[in-house]
Amino acid sequence: MAGEKNVQEQDLNQLLKIRREKLSELQAAGKDPFQITKYDVTHHSSDIKENYDTMEGQIVRVAGRVMQKRVMGKASFCNVQDLKGNIQSYVARDSIGEEPYKDFKKYDIGDIVGIEGEVFKTKTGEISIHAASVTLLSKSLQILPEKYHGLTNTDLRYRQRYTDLIMNEEVKDTFVKRSKIISAIRRYLDGQGFMEVETPMLVSNAGGAAARPFETHYNALDEDVKLRISLELYLKRLIVGGMERVYEIGRVFRNEGVDTRHNPEFTLMELYQAYTDYHGMMDLTENMYRYVAQEVLGTTEVPYGEHVIDLGKPFERLTMVDAVKKYAGVDFDQVADTEAAKKLADEHHIEYEARHTKGDILSLFFEEFCEEKLIQPTFIMDHPIEISPLTKKKPEKPDYVERFELFITGREMANAYSELNDPIDQRERFKAQEAALAAGDEEANTTDEDFLNALEIGMPPTGGIGYGIDRLVMLLTNSPAIRDVLLFPTMRTVD
Repeated sequence: MAGEKNVQEQDLNQLLKIRREKLSELQAAGKDPFQITKYDVTHHSSDIKENYDTMEGQIVRVAGRVMQKRVMGKASFCNVQDLKGNIQSYVARDSIGEEPYKDFKKYDIGDIVGIEGEVFKTKTGEISIHAASVTLLSKSLQILPEKYHGLTNTDLRYRQRYTDLIMNEEVKDTFVKRSKIISAIRRYLDGQGFMEVETPMLVSNAGGAAARPFETHYNALDEDVKLRISLELYLKRLIVGGMERVYEIGRVFRNEGVDTRHNPEFTLMELYQAYTDYHGMMDLTENMYRYVAQEVLGTTEVPYGEHVIDLGKPFERLTMVDAVKKYAGVDFDQVADTEAAKKLADEHHIEYEARHTKGDILSLFFEEFCEEKLIQPTFIMDHPIEISPLTKKKPEKPDYVERFELFITGREMANAYSELNDPIDQRERFKAQEAALAAGDEEANTTDEDFLNALEIGMPPTGGIGYGIDRLVMLLTNSPAIRDVLLFPTMRTVD
């Protein structure tokens, strides 16, 4: 095996050497492709194929990467791949000239070319371009992976996403859809009267979520700062300032593990709407998900793994207590206190920490017995106050708060509150978070005095929600892992 590997490496090195020699020959002949600064493209491949009836006989200019090439004496075929697909070109010596044809025969798979010519159909019925000229726009000095097996090493695919996009059409389609999803979200929210804003990424106090922040040092101010873990506290300041409907789509950073659902930096969207509550956020979410699916996919029935997710039907709405009752057979309304909750946890083999209270243990029961069962869209409402430091209490049930999480395919897709706007209550919640931090909870919040000052100025009743954009893209592109929908996922550095 070692001998075979050495032979392969020698063969590869020879092929790379030949490509560089070809480039040197071109440069010596005054044909350096890297000196070309532009090429005026008139059409993409799919434009020509989809509109052949009106384009037959037209002169077009396309540009892209040579993916296949068949040289047959005085005439050849090549296949060029661009943003929207690929198209065949017929390249004949008598059409482009003897000297250009000699150059063309030396082009390699992976080279980027511009082709000008007439649209026609071959005898086999393939829509093609009869080339009048072929221009080498960039010389590929590396070897693309073998075409029919593609780029299958997943680690290499994520590290070299540029090669992945070239070799795997479905990967490119995923990221085209990602862009369309975000555009559709913006259109929907803009149509609902929301304003898109931007807030700081480097902050002195990383609050608004339960997560460990990344820390860095700001040299100019000689201050330690953190990368934001959420968008919440700044967007609420804008609600205080009278901007009644705001949203932000941006990167946030959480110093946590990497798995199929988590990446340390990810795209979050948060929005806040004055004068509504978490029920308003549920209605907005249902309508937005349906709108985006219809706009991007043309349907509200979305295949995901072995399931078909129906975004067209009303989403189920369950309290967390009712979900645990339904899936675990335990009624936390009948659990007297923390001691009784811990006894139940012991009986059901659920691990907990000494500091955990009844509300924390309810949440642990939900995670253990319910989450993975929530395949179709389900709003889980009314969380225990212990795990919701920024949320309004339910007036009739003050141990719980007006909060929901949206679950689809067993994954949390969104998290929403009737936002806490009582500055006195908020200060007490921050104190409880500080105590949790002191007790060893590295994800607890610290007190944000400026945010408290904003609440004291006065914030109207407000509904707020955060959406994991990457998970929404996973759903709508049938992608099993978050890395499949991040162009450049976080990877360990390779020496």
